[in-house]
Amino acid sequence: MVRKLKDFYIAIKQELTKAGIESPAFDALCIFEHVLGFKGRAYLSIKGEESISEASAAKIAHMAEQRKSLPLQYVLGSWSFMDMELELGEGVLIPREDTEVLVRLAGEFIGSAELRVLDLCAGTGAVALGVARLCPKAQLTAVELSPAAFEYLERNIKRHCPERVSALAGDVLAPPQIEGGLDVILSNPPYIPSADIASLQWEVKKEPELALNGGTDGLDFYRAITTLWLPLLNKGGLLAFEVGIGQSEQVAELLKAAGLSCVEGRKDLNGIVRCCCGCR
Repeated sequence: MVRKLKDFYIAIKQELTKAGIESPAFDALCIFEHVLGFKGRAYLSIKGEESISEASAAKIAHMAEQRKSLPLQYVLGSWSFMDMELELGEGVLIPREDTEVLVRLAGEFIGSAELRVLDLCAGTGAVALGVARLCPKAQLTAVELSPAAFEYLERNIKRHCPERVSALAGDVLAPPQIEGGLDVILSNPPYIPSADIASLQWEVKKEPELALNGGTDGLDFYRAITTLWLPLLNKGGLLAFEVGIGQSEQVAELLKAAGLSCVEGRKDLNGIVRCCCGCR
């Protein structure tokens, strides 16, 4: 069966619309781009009258069917973060633009210095690899507990910066497993209160609860890191967290109680505080 590219795109978009996908046009375009290897909607206008191969059509249809029950990022198998294409799939947290606030703050602090940096709850490695892109002399260790997430972490490090970023399997809630002398500790930890997990959007609930659930008040990992890992930080070193909406004041108080100075929050482009940090 010969199908025109434009007509098949419209059919897939309508199918996603019927399935209740919030952004069917965008999602369909991403799937077509992934399978056919183009970038931008203009391609559909220019090549829309051309036929699509049966093999490509079958792959697109399969991915569209997957999209009905999985986040788009898992269907595609990768997602862009700070111009890096990070591999991902079920079992690892999806990188989000909010996390750039944490990465860029760390980048400002580190600059071109040869500092030793630790990324806790590393997931895909978005934070560590983002910092490595901004800071050409930093040496980074990315710590992750989940075996599923750790596999993606290792693959992304190998792809983007194996010479300065290393992966370490470890539990943030357990005693530290590395030597001290750190200059920067960063973390985008689980911070959603346990009771809120059930009310999350269905797509977010497809992400691993291990990477979402921050305990009763969402602050378990902030407490643990300031207790267990802060002693490894050098004097003058930076501890910085990504925080959930409305959590910045509580996290700032934890940092102050831990003896950190120059405690501050950083806002995203929408004016929401998404990062909280302090110096030892």
